[in-house]
Parts: sequence; C-alpha cells; structure tokens
Amino acid sequence: MNINKKLFLSASLMLAVSFGFSQTKEELQAQKAEKQAEANKFQGEANALQAQIDALPGWRKGAFGTIGGSLSNFNDWYSQGAPNNASGNIGITLNAFANKIEDKYFWRNSLTMNLNWVKLDNKDTELDSEDFEPTTDVFNISSLYGRNLNDKWAISGLAEYRTTLLDNFNDPGFLDVGVGATWTPLENLIVVIHPLNYNFVFADNDAAFESSAGAKIVADYTRQIGAISFKSNFSTFQSYEDSDLSNFTWTNSFSYTLWKMIGVGFDFALRSNKQEAANFQAVDLADADNKLQSYYTVGLSYKF
Repeated sequence: MNINKKLFLSASLMLAVSFGFSQTKEELQAQKAEKQAEANKFQGEANALQAQIDALPGWRKGAFGTIGGSLSNFNDWYSQGAPNNASGNIGITLNAFANKIEDKYFWRNSLTMNLNWVKLDNKDTELDSEDFEPTTDVFNISSLYGRNLNDKWAISGLAEYRTTLLDNFNDPGFLDVGVGATWTPLENLIVVIHPLNYNFVFADNDAAFESSAGAKIVADYTRQIGAISFKSNFSTFQSYEDSDLSNFTWTNSFSYTLWKMIGVGFDFALRSNKQEAANFQAVDLADADNKLQSYYTVGLSYKF
C-alpha cells in the first residue's frame, strides 16, 4: 500500500510539474506573439516613414555587390590529366547609383561592373601562365537627365558608355548619346525611349566595328525589399543603317542580406552584339556567327 501510494504521489508530482511547465511555455509563447505584433506595428510605421523620406527631393545613393571565389590544390591526383596543379577563381560585381530627384527634373547616374580572374597552375610544367587571367570583364556607366512634363513623362538626354577594364580598354568602347523621352510607370521602373541617338564605337579594328545612328531603349528596375536588393537593366541600340550594327545587353543582380551588411549574391547577364562576334572570330561582319553571350557570378555579397 505504501508503495502504491508513493507511486501515486510521484506520478501526481510529475503531472503537476509537466502541467506547470506547459502553462509556462504557453504563457511565454503568448507574450512572444504579443511582442512580435508590437514589433511588426513599429516596423510598419518605420517603413512608412522611410517611404516618406525616399519621396523627398534630393540625392539618393546606394550600392551593393557580390564577391565570389574558390581555391583548389592537387598533389599526385592521378585520376586527372594534370595530377599536380593549383587553381583559383575570383569574381567581383558592383552596382552603384546616385540619383538626384527634384520636382521639376531628375539626374540619374549608375555604374555596373563585373570582373573575374582565373588561374590554373600546372606544377609539372613552366609553360603555363602563373598569373590570374581576366575572364568576365564588364564596365558600364550611364547618366540620364530629364525635365518633367508630368509625374510619368519627361524630356530627357542620355549618355551611356561601356567597355572592358582589365583587357583592351576602349577597344572596343561603345558610347551612346541621344535625346528623347523617359517614362516612369512605377516608382522603381525607368524606361528610356530615345529615337535620336548616335552609337559611337571606338576600336582599332575598323573592319568589324562601325558607328551609326539609331534608337536607344533602356529599361531599369532597381528596388530593395527588406533584406533583398535587386536590379535588372535592359539596354538596346537599334541601328537605322544596318541591323548588324544593333546590339542589346540585359544584366540582373540579386543580393540577400543574411547578417548585418553581408549576404549572398547572384548576377547573370545576356548580350547580343554581332560586331563583337565578328572581331573575335576575325571575319567580316556579314559572316559572323552571332551567338548569345552570357555570364553569371555567385558568391558572398556586401551592401554599402
């Protein structure tokens, strides 16, 4: 009888402790939900204030980028053709903007840069390169000025320049200068339509590259939502003289902040340019095989 009584008391005590713990856990969860609701409320108010600040006239600046890289080393790894080698890959992407937004006019400036280096060192020969060789090499800078007609349309002028930095700077280099209209259907979407544009091409190979007049169209969407930053830019030149002189470039950058200013980033781009294809293939412009160009970079990102 005493044993049964002790067992009964022990079971009752365990149930009481468990019930007390359950009550405490439920109370803590309820308190957490209450505090989270308050935090969401204050965050919503802060976001609303930030939206009002962003809508004020003046300068708006920002930048984010991606850094990707890898290193490897092999010693007597006979399953591959070069058993003793070391390799490295480094990639850097930067997206920056400085926009002055006023009631009567705007001045939007942007910079896009993507640089990559690769090194492959075969330790069994001295004939290969010991340097990091550039692979992806993109540099683009643009400046757009406009006078507002209303809240959606403006008369505008654009200067856009792109080239390479690491190899053959300004050979080729493309400079678009033109005037027309800018349409802003959404706060973060800018569409440039310039029917009066001249595409200056700078290059040593005059047989492959030629300047011409044409139309310039640019669509840019840049936005930040919480920890996510992304930018998509489509830029095309359509020549009035010859379709082979036309080109387009579409770049996309995505960054997700994980901790403070550090996160993960992804960039990719597509390009079509028959003049670049003819120069690389060392053929006449009409004979060039204009394949779609592309690149991507994945790695750590940093928000400035």
